[in-house]
Amino acid sequence: MSTSRICLVFATVTLFLAVSAFADDVVVLTEENFEKEVGQDRGALVEFYAPWCGHCKKLAPEYEQLGASFKKAKSVLIGKVDCDEHKSVCSKYGVSGYPTIQWFPKGSLEPKKYEGARTAEALAEFVNNEGGTNVKIAAVPSNVVVLTPENFDEIVLDEKKDVLVEFYAPWCGHCKNLAPTYEKLAAAFKLEEGVVIANVDADKYKDLGEKYGVSGFPTLKFFPKNNKDGEDYDGGRDLDEFVTFINEKSGTSRDAKGQLTSKAGIVEVLDNLVKEFLSAKDEEKKAVFKRLEEEADKLKGSTARYGKIYVKAAKSCLDKGSDYAKNEVLRLERILAKSISASKADEFTLKKNILSTFASDQ
Repeated sequence: MSTSRICLVFATVTLFLAVSAFADDVVVLTEENFEKEVGQDRGALVEFYAPWCGHCKKLAPEYEQLGASFKKAKSVLIGKVDCDEHKSVCSKYGVSGYPTIQWFPKGSLEPKKYEGARTAEALAEFVNNEGGTNVKIAAVPSNVVVLTPENFDEIVLDEKKDVLVEFYAPWCGHCKNLAPTYEKLAAAFKLEEGVVIANVDADKYKDLGEKYGVSGFPTLKFFPKNNKDGEDYDGGRDLDEFVTFINEKSGTSRDAKGQLTSKAGIVEVLDNLVKEFLSAKDEEKKAVFKRLEEEADKLKGSTARYGKIYVKAAKSCLDKGSDYAKNEVLRLERILAKSISASKADEFTLKKNILSTFASDQ
């Protein structure tokens, strides 16, 4: 798609977030602070990574878990260096591929390369051996909402929520097989306020199972906003099939990793007005803009948020030139390529998606 006619949507993205999803628990090391943090009064495990590196992205949740587990260990630092941003540090320590993980003993800048498995457990064992600690890997918080007779109606019958419920039994083999996939599903939709992924122990709470006609495990039922009697889920049980189901039923646009797709934020009625806006002559654009504002004001719920972005985009089209917009699109893409927080990734993806509707070959 040509960007020659991209209109400026956002005057400036003022907040450049260099914080990764795990920066709170992993020390961000730079050219300025590396030798102030590493080689001092504690041992340090350092990941040298690149934001675009697929293996680094795969390691990220494991390294986050490691950082969270060692956060209170005063004798050990878990850190990371962005080698795209701080090339001199990475060059100094012989980094030639990503990710490279090295251990720096207390008081030393002579590293030992880590060659083990890239799991939180294996990394923790290595750090414990090298650092003389005895830290256990912290359990990853679950995003699956646990239901009981006390909270079932409050959560499941909430008419502002679409709720998928798994009725399971702890001894059920099929339930155990489903559990990792169900966790991933819950993680994928954790930022969607209108979607709940939940489960209930129907062996322990038999009355709930009987009330909803559960005769085998696992039984999955979907309780959409407009039907709190519940509907049987008869689809496939792999992650992609679950994600497709939720997107179709709830109007969301997530992929299996929880990232927004290119369809997120797109509103058909506003899209049509954007086409009119772009094809209109200069003196006609203001009239189309007014209609777009009126349509955006009619939107409810999450789409109201998207409408505001459309309006801001159209106003910027009236006020700004296209050259800056092209650079802004590229900047948004660069930000999204980095390991930023999930909420910020959502924010920038929505802006980029809506911005793309203002691109047209004319």
